[in-house]
Amino acid sequence: MLNEFTAVIEKDGEWYIAHCPEIPGANGQGRTEEDARRDLREAIALILEDRRIDAQGS
Repeated sequence: MLNEFTAVIEKDGEWYIAHCPEIPGANGQGRTEEDARRDLREAIALILEDRRIDAQGS
């Protein structure tokens, strides 16, 4: 299943900060925009997996 989410990426000093408005708590950071995007993808995947596990336990 393919999910698409919004990635908001901003430069903060020497770092890039990323977050996803649709998934509270999903954020990432990196020295490059691509690093921040990759970190955000990993955070989103972990949050969605955790939600799936919680749903299966209900």
